Amino acid sequence: MSFVVDHIRRIDGQLDRLQLSKQPPSLRTSPELYSVSDGTHGTRETYELDEDSADPERILKLQAAIKTLSTTSSARVTPPSDVLIGLLEGAQLLSTNPSKGEGNPSSDHRTSAPEQELQWLLVSKATSQAYGLVLNLLLDQTIPLSNDMGYWNEVLASPKYTGLYTLQTSPIRLWHWTTDIYRDARERLQRLRSNSEGHVGGQTSTMSDRWRQFYGMVKESTRERSLADVHSRFMTPFTRCQMQAKSKLKHLRRLREMCASGLGVLMDEGMMFDTHDEESVSSKATSNYDSDEWKTVVSKSVTLMESILRNITTLDMRPGEFEETVFMNVDDEAAGSQEAAAEGASTPVGLALRLQEILDHFLPAHITASRQLVSEYGRPSRLVRYWLPGLVLLLSSSTLLRLFVSHKAEIIQWIRDLGTTTVDFWNNWVVEPAKKVIGTIRHDKDSEIALMSKESLQGDRASLERMVVDFAIDNHNNSSGAPLTEAEIADVRAKVKEGDLTPVLRAYEKDLRRPFVGTIRGDLIRALLIQIQKTKVDVEVAVGGIDNLLRSQELVFGFVGLTPGVLVVLGLSRWLSGVFAGRRGRVNSKRQGSMIGPLRNIDRILSAATPSNQGMLSYKEHGLLLCEVHLLRQRAQNIMPAEINTEFLEEVSDLVDLRAGIERQIRVVERIRWAYARWLQ
Repeated sequence: MSFVVDHIRRIDGQLDRLQLSKQPPSLRTSPELYSVSDGTHGTRETYELDEDSADPERILKLQAAIKTLSTTSSARVTPPSDVLIGLLEGAQLLSTNPSKGEGNPSSDHRTSAPEQELQWLLVSKATSQAYGLVLNLLLDQTIPLSNDMGYWNEVLASPKYTGLYTLQTSPIRLWHWTTDIYRDARERLQRLRSNSEGHVGGQTSTMSDRWRQFYGMVKESTRERSLADVHSRFMTPFTRCQMQAKSKLKHLRRLREMCASGLGVLMDEGMMFDTHDEESVSSKATSNYDSDEWKTVVSKSVTLMESILRNITTLDMRPGEFEETVFMNVDDEAAGSQEAAAEGASTPVGLALRLQEILDHFLPAHITASRQLVSEYGRPSRLVRYWLPGLVLLLSSSTLLRLFVSHKAEIIQWIRDLGTTTVDFWNNWVVEPAKKVIGTIRHDKDSEIALMSKESLQGDRASLERMVVDFAIDNHNNSSGAPLTEAEIADVRAKVKEGDLTPVLRAYEKDLRRPFVGTIRGDLIRALLIQIQKTKVDVEVAVGGIDNLLRSQELVFGFVGLTPGVLVVLGLSRWLSGVFAGRRGRVNSKRQGSMIGPLRNIDRILSAATPSNQGMLSYKEHGLLLCEVHLLRQRAQNIMPAEINTEFLEEVSDLVDLRAGIERQIRVVERIRWAYARWLQ
């Protein structure tokens, strides 16, 4: 929302309070308008009507139009110009034909005092809406000029950009040069023909003679133009383009200053009722009940808008001369208002007609003139700036198309392989490891990690125990002849479980003394086989320990298997998000830093301003300040939260208050800088 909206709503509220304060104390109630939908009247009326002079139907139309133009009852604060004219016509304020009788306010019908007051209120509200239209128009025209000025500053600041601009505009210069030569040669040829026809009446020339004459005229025109422009031969096209850019930048700066000056004059002098709150309005109206000063302010505002729209595009004047011309027109209109009162120029009807002329004539004429100036002095069109890359793309399009067609099969196969690789990677390195991790969490048997079966170690250990016991029994019988007792056998079994093979090792040591006999008898080979079985059991015990370790860390290994796929997917996701969302992030960061530019410009305007005797800004500087504040409000609305933005708008309102003075405005800028530093970075 622009500051223009707040300003128009404030003016509309002042008009309502002024009109309400002019009523007698007995009638100062909240006014209710006539109902337009069902044709009935409200229970209370704005004025106590004189039944002999007032027309209830016309009162009803006036009140309906006033209600439509009130900002409190309308969603659109500034309606279009055709809507304003339609409302004035519907209220019969734009009829100037005396033969229309009751449709003409200036006819023989006597206008009652309440009706005339309603007419003034309607015209005042229409003037405030037109005032808002002109303010918005000047804002929309002034702010984009900074971008065009920045373009010319870049062209002048860098030789590279100056050369690029020279190349971009070379077809235009060539076209102008060719057109001038052709036009000059054609005029020479026509003069030659007219002279020859005057001397020789019936002689005709052939087509080849005509072309020869025309070609000779072209050569002569080119030679004369070269002699006439001999002083410009010392300037290269590069230098000429620099001079052209400087000239356009100068005119754009002047146009921006003129628009800013007009904006400042309108804001400071237009629709200023010298009332700041409701209490001052009420006290002023009560103390001076018959005063019509606010009507003079409305008439002055109409003259102000008309004079500004008429002179603002005259770049031959400086902003100071423009302001003097505007105020001179306003003073002349105020001096002649008494003489024009008899002709209806100072009545609501005359003011409505002037307002219609502004909306129908001056406003469109100003828009057309501004567009012509921007088109003449602004940045070149997109066709001029991008014709070279467009031409290169157009010339190379056939080659690029031929390359795509000739490698169509390879390109399609690359796309298919990329899709297949992506799907296989997703299934084999992301989905399957994830399923295994989930199975491990659920203690699924298919997902367990094992180096050997659970029953393998128990079987081998039992076999080793039987082998050692049998060997001990047989070896003891052969050596002593007495069998082992149950207690001795149980002791051997217990030692085997602990890994002690003493009976086998003693027999093995004994057979090593006579290995041939031990081999023939079989005890040596049997002892070796038992030791091999013992080694196998030891290996299985070690493997079992490793197996238990793996099973205890089964979930860890599952996540280790899932990690590569997840890392690759996350990396690709971050890269893709950086590609697609990087621009959004840059836009967000740029949006957060976009408030620094307008705030810097505001600080520069206030620092470089030359204060008046009252310590206030000039009209031009105030207009430039309003443009920067408008940008600051728009960007703050997109960045700051709603509650912070509400507080920020209070600071901005203090900033645009011209009566506060430059020193207080500078302090407001400093307060904004430290209080809202979070959103300025």
